[in-house]
Order: sequence, then C-alpha cells, then structure tokens
Amino acid sequence: MRRKATVTELLPEGRAELVVRRESACSGDCHQCAGCGAVEQTLRLTADNPLGAQKGDIVWLESESAPVLRAAAAVYLLPLALFLAGYLLARSLGAWAVLMGAGGFLLGLLPAFAYDRHLKKHPPKYTVVGWVE
Repeated sequence: MRRKATVTELLPEGRAELVVRRESACSGDCHQCAGCGAVEQTLRLTADNPLGAQKGDIVWLESESAPVLRAAAAVYLLPLALFLAGYLLARSLGAWAVLMGAGGFLLGLLPAFAYDRHLKKHPPKYTVVGWVE
C-alpha cells in the first residue's frame, strides 16, 4: 500500500518520523458531494528511510498490504460469516435464530480485537520509497 507522507523528524539508524493524512473513502473531495462531515485525521508513524529524505520532504510511504487485508477479513468478513452460520443453523428455532446469529457475530469480533492487540505490539513496517513530484 502506498501513501503520501511528510517527513517531520529524522531518527537514528536511517529511520524517520512521518505524518500521514488519513482521507475518508471519498478521498477528501468533500466539495464535490456537499460534504460528508468526515473528520480529517493525521497519523504519526516511524519508517525506514533508505533514500535519506530530509525534514519537510513529501515522500511516498509504502507498507505491506497483507496486514490491511487480514484486518479487513477479521473485522468485516468473519463476523458476517459467523452471523450467517449461526442464523442458518438455528433458523428452525424461530426467533432464537436471530439471537444465535447475533452470538455468532459477537464471537466473530473476538479475532478482530486479538489482531488489534497484535498490531499494537508488532506494528506494520513502513518504508520511504520515493519523493512526490
């Protein structure tokens, strides 16, 4: 995954601190759709800086896509799949089917919380790969 970032500080061992502007799903083009009210967020993170980018440079920051895809599966797909499984297995029970589905959904959220804890201990690795022209 590739994002624009601004170098804010140089760190030892060829690393840098960067600021990344997190955009909404509409890419921050709020004037096009009368504004969705999304709040702009900025993230501070540390990355390898093999190119020697300097403070104030706007650079391309790259990370592995696998952690993002795993997080999406844990947060979206697994709870939905377990909701459907619980509901379909218990649909002959009438109103209990909805409760079984809800239980499956909540059970499906547990891996998402576990993966979030894992990411806090082992954050993804970012690398500066070029300058924005």
